[in-house]
Formats: sequence, C-alpha cells, structure tokens
Amino acid sequence: MSIRHIVLCKFKASIDEAERQEIFAGLASLRGHLSGITDMSFGRSVSPEGLEQGFMHGFTIDFADAAARDAYLADEGHKKAGARFVAALEGGFDGLVVCDIEI
Repeated sequence: MSIRHIVLCKFKASIDEAERQEIFAGLASLRGHLSGITDMSFGRSVSPEGLEQGFMHGFTIDFADAAARDAYLADEGHKKAGARFVAALEGGFDGLVVCDIEI
C-alpha cells in the first residue's frame, strides 16, 4: 500500500519566501537519489476556512510503500535537509505536524 507523508509547518517570521523555497528545494532534491518517491508537493495554504492554526505551509510526499518511506526517514540527505527545515520553524519541532496515511 502507498504512503502519503503529510507535513504542516509554522515558519519563523524571519524566514522569507526565498528561503522557504530553498528549504523545500532541498527536500525535493531527495527524489533524485531515493527510489520509491512517487510524488511531492510543496506550498502555502490557500484554504478559505482559516483553520490552519498558524501552520501556513506544508508539503506531501507520496511513497510507493512503507519501506520507501522508511528508507527516506533513515537517509542522511533527509536528515540534513530536515535539520535545516526544523531550524527554520517556530519552536523547532513544535512548529511541525506530521501524519502518514495509507493511500
């Protein structure tokens, strides 16, 4: 079964759009060397509901299966890109929500 990795985040106010795009590009580059990533999307909330609770940006990564997701989580490139990402968030890990669902 495929896995969708859903990440919502609260960037620090000091992180501008250009830096957010660099951070997302670093994560997107992992697709080039990890097999099993079938799709990636990054962006800012466009919801008219206003229920983001400050989590105004996010991304999804679709994996072929749980093994591909697990390889991504253990990958050194992911750890490096992830550390930069977390450092840019309000409160570090407190500025992050992650949910994986089967699709």
